[in-house]
Amino acid sequence: MSNTVDTAFAPVTFTETAVKELFKLKDQQEIAEDFGLRVGVEGGGCSGMNYVLGFDQKKEGDQEFVINGIKVFMHKAHQMYLMGMQVDWQDGLNSRGFTFSNPNAASTCGCGTSFSV
Repeated sequence: MSNTVDTAFAPVTFTETAVKELFKLKDQQEIAEDFGLRVGVEGGGCSGMNYVLGFDQKKEGDQEFVINGIKVFMHKAHQMYLMGMQVDWQDGLNSRGFTFSNPNAASTCGCGTSFSV
């Protein structure tokens, strides 16, 4: 039985610029095909929770999505915090890096990677 979920049900989306940057990073770092992009949360940060975004291998409890051609791993328990979130890539003078637009966040920190629910 496959644990891959149709992208129509994927809890997060990526902008076009985020997709381009993720493919670029995967190529530059020569990430193996068995790795996917881990999207999740962890305790800590200024507001109580931090976003997790990085290439990793699939772990027990993960669901697998294919979003815009990117293999994405997310632990089932993290979906309630991230449902509807959009990941973007900013490459400007004021900010550079991935940004998170999360409709579930009650507040966010100035760092942009920490939030509370």
